[in-house]
Amino acid sequence: MSVRRGKEMRRSYGFHEVAIVPCDASINPEQTNTDLKMGDLTLSLPILAAAMDAVVDPDFAVLLSKLGGLAVMNLEGVQTRYDNPAEVLNDIVQAPADQVTTLLQKVYSNPIRDELVAERVRQIKGKGGTCAVSVTPANTKRFASVIAEAGADVLVVQSTVTTARHFSKSPKGLVFSELRKSVGIPVVVGNCVSYSAALALMRTGIDAILVGVGPGATCTTRQVLGIGVPQVTATIDCAAARDQYFEETGKYVAVITDGGMHSGSDICKAFAAGADGVMLGAMLAQAQEAPAKGYHWGMASPHPALPRGKRIKVETRAPLEKILFGPSTVSDGTQNLIGALQTAMGVCGAATLAEFHQAEMVIAPSITTEGKSWQLQELYSQ
Repeated sequence: MSVRRGKEMRRSYGFHEVAIVPCDASINPEQTNTDLKMGDLTLSLPILAAAMDAVVDPDFAVLLSKLGGLAVMNLEGVQTRYDNPAEVLNDIVQAPADQVTTLLQKVYSNPIRDELVAERVRQIKGKGGTCAVSVTPANTKRFASVIAEAGADVLVVQSTVTTARHFSKSPKGLVFSELRKSVGIPVVVGNCVSYSAALALMRTGIDAILVGVGPGATCTTRQVLGIGVPQVTATIDCAAARDQYFEETGKYVAVITDGGMHSGSDICKAFAAGADGVMLGAMLAQAQEAPAKGYHWGMASPHPALPRGKRIKVETRAPLEKILFGPSTVSDGTQNLIGALQTAMGVCGAATLAEFHQAEMVIAPSITTEGKSWQLQELYSQ
């Protein structure tokens, strides 16, 4: 008698469950190259700041740009709804915890103003920064020409999940191949977590993809919707799609792991899993220059009907430059992120990020606890 089998599942892994294996040869950390390329744009730091109002305003975007990275400004947030966004951000930060979701919904109900979209782009460009901006697929057609004419350098089209094929009542949906031609700048699309979705997006001609559904510190998508894939597995699968697409066309599409990273070790594991860049939110919201002054909330937090996210207090811990380059005054891996990456690359003998992709990884759930009883005892006693 045959037995009918149901849905089969495979094991997937997050950052805390894996480890990077050192290689047989090593290289000096200062000899490593961490460049990230997206289309014609090259960044010396493979670090992107997430398109969240608590993380990126024009001044923060300029600062990170001058340090070598790229900050993505949310064009559907307070920056484009209010003449004085700093005042609005302060109201959100000061709101009682039991009232903040209602306040966020009210704040984000104000209309987006086209003139402020262009003005914010020009603010960043006028101060010598590289300008990356984010819009949702629903608003991309409306703002694409405004963004391009204002002089933006990178366009990010981002939602919780974005696919190459989307069915709606619109007679003609968003076509990424046409969008790329019309704006004439690198187009980054996200988010996705699977090989097939990533490959389909790459085949539309985009320049980079964002990987991650629900791993962010402020995001509750996984709790509310039950969707997502742990970041190590998601990155490995999407990187495999990148390699397949490169074999097919000769075009390299950058894979950017977005969210779920809390320390230098997580960032290193993302790159070893196949990432070309990482997008950080909460870690950079801790910078002294971040606009929300030690608080953080996600893009889905103000949803008018189904908010998925909450305001959290991350504290203000250090200047942005110290978080990225050190010298670190803490031992928890939250400072000198680039130093951590270069050191990990060095012990794996990887001169480039592409070589680091070849590092062996092992399933290692005890990686953070093995021999660490004294550290854990001290942590739990605090």
